[in-house]
Amino acid sequence: MKRIEVIINPEKKEWLEDALENMGVSGVIFSHIVGYGNQKGRTTMFRGAESKAHCLTKLRAETVVPDDKVEKLIEELIEELQTGRIGDGKIFIHDVCDAVRIRTAERGEAAL
Repeated sequence: MKRIEVIINPEKKEWLEDALENMGVSGVIFSHIVGYGNQKGRTTMFRGAESKAHCLTKLRAETVVPDDKVEKLIEELIEELQTGRIGDGKIFIHDVCDAVRIRTAERGEAAL
């Protein structure tokens, strides 16, 4: 199993929810986060003065999927989210050793 962590612009949330649901992903956690990467924030004008906002609002989505769904999910995410501009986001893939559903004590993929 793999934990997929996707960091994107918040306006892509609805598409991401639909894509994950269509791929049979059984659950997802969303978090609103702030930070910066290569984009290094943005420059804005306020009362005629230039101001630099280093941290931008992003959306983090996390889910755990079976190994056989990982590549297809990543391909779908890239296809829809990629604009070619800085700030498109990142996808992180983490190994998951085990999962336990507390209610039934199911383990592994059965717990997803």
